[in-house]
Amino acid sequence: MTTAVRVTWVQPEDLVGHELRQAAEDGRDARALARRWYEAGGSPAPERAGASDPGAPPGLRAVAERLLDELALLESPLAGDEPDGLDEIRAACPQWPHARDVRTAGPERLHAAWLGRAAGCLLGKPVEKLPLEGIRALARATGNWPLNTWFTARGLPAPLAATYPWNRRSAATSLAENIDGMPEDDDLNHPLLTLLLLQRHGTAFTTADLARLWLDELPAGRTFTAERIAYRNLLDGIEPPDTARHRNPFREWIGAQIRADVHGWTRPGDPAGAAEQAYRDAVLTHTGNGVYGAMFTAAALAEAADGETDVHGCLATGLRVVPPRSRFAAAVRDGIAAAREERDFDTVVDRLHAAYGRYHWVHVLPNAALLAAALTHADGDFTGSVCKAVSGGWDTDSNGATAGSLAGLLAGRPDALPDRWTTPLKNRLATSVPGFDGSGFDTLAALTHRLTHEEALRP
Repeated sequence: MTTAVRVTWVQPEDLVGHELRQAAEDGRDARALARRWYEAGGSPAPERAGASDPGAPPGLRAVAERLLDELALLESPLAGDEPDGLDEIRAACPQWPHARDVRTAGPERLHAAWLGRAAGCLLGKPVEKLPLEGIRALARATGNWPLNTWFTARGLPAPLAATYPWNRRSAATSLAENIDGMPEDDDLNHPLLTLLLLQRHGTAFTTADLARLWLDELPAGRTFTAERIAYRNLLDGIEPPDTARHRNPFREWIGAQIRADVHGWTRPGDPAGAAEQAYRDAVLTHTGNGVYGAMFTAAALAEAADGETDVHGCLATGLRVVPPRSRFAAAVRDGIAAAREERDFDTVVDRLHAAYGRYHWVHVLPNAALLAAALTHADGDFTGSVCKAVSGGWDTDSNGATAGSLAGLLAGRPDALPDRWTTPLKNRLATSVPGFDGSGFDTLAALTHRLTHEEALRP
C-alpha cells in the first residue's frame, strides 16, 4: 500500500480556494465558478496549512485545473489603480524619487542590518502561524508582555502550551533556551541568493538571471507559497513573468517583500534604483501588491542605508514608489495612522486585525499595515521595532526580519543593538544556499559592502 504525497502549496485542488479568495479581494465576480467548485466536492482553502488532507473526490484535480485557468480570465476592476508594468507603476507615482549615483553604506551599518534581520526573524519563528490571542497568551504567561525579549517555554503552563503549540519546526532552534546561532530560514536564504545574483550579474540582472540562479542553487523544498508555484512553473517550461501568474493564487502574498533587503542595502540613497531592482526580482513570482511590497521595502531600506533619514522619512520614501491608489499604499497609510493615533500598541494591533483580519496571514496587505505600524510606533528603537512587529501576529518571522533590517540600518553599527539580540546569534548562520552555511554576519556585511563598492565604481 502506498501513501499519498501531499506536497504543500502546489496541488491544484488546494489552490482553487485560495484563488477564489484572491478573486473576492480584487473585485472579480467568481460566484459561478465557486458554485461549480463546491458542487464538484471542492473545499475552501486551508486556513494555515499548505495542503489539505488526503481524500479528495476522484477527478477533482482536473476540475481544479480548469477552474484555475477560467479564474485567470476574469478581469479585476482594480487593475487601473494597481498596474503591473514598471513604466506604468512609475507613471502612477507622482513623487517617484529621482535617480541618484550609487553610494556605499559602511560595513558597520550593513553588519547591523544583517544582525537586525536575523534577530527579528528568529524572534518571530516560534510563533509563526499562531493566532494573535495565542501569541499574547504565551508571552503573558512567561512574564514577557509587552514583548521585550525572546519567547520561552520555561514556566509555561502545560494546558496553555497544548492550546497554542509552538511552531513545530522552529521551537527547537528559536526559543530562548534553544538558540545556538541563526537557524536556516527562507527570510535569510533569499538575501543570500540576492548576494549571489549581484555577484554574478551586477545590478543589471534580469528576471531570467534570477530564475536560472534559483534552478541552480535553491532547493525546491526551501521555497514556499508563490516561490514554490513559480519554481514549478519554471520546471514546466513557463517563462517569467508568466511564472508569477500561471495558477498562482499566492502572487500578492509576502514572498517578494522578504527578498528585497539586499536591493535596498546596496543602493544607499537611491530608492528609485533599489525599487527597480526589487521589481525585476519580484515579478518572477508576484504581481500587483505583491510586487509593491518588494519595491516599498527596497526603497525604504535604501533611504535608511544612507544614514541621513529617520524611520518616518524611510516609510514616506517607500510610499513614493508605490501607486498611491493601490491597496498596498492604503494599508501602509492605515498602519502609520493607527500608530500615530494610539498610545497603546495592543490597541493599534486590534485596529489592524479588525480591518485586515479577512486576509490570509501570509498576504502582503495585513503584514504591510502591521510593519508600518510597528516601525512608526517604535520610532526607530530596535527592540521596539522587532517586538512590535512580531507581537502583532500574522507572518511573524518575516515582519520581524524586515523591521530588524530597517532598525539595524538606522542604528548604524552592531554595538548599537542590545546584546540580548546579537549574542545568541553567535555570528553564525545556517543555510542550504551553497557557499554560505556557517557564515558570520560580519563576513556577509563585508561581502555586501564590497558588492556595493564595486557597483559604485562601475562606469
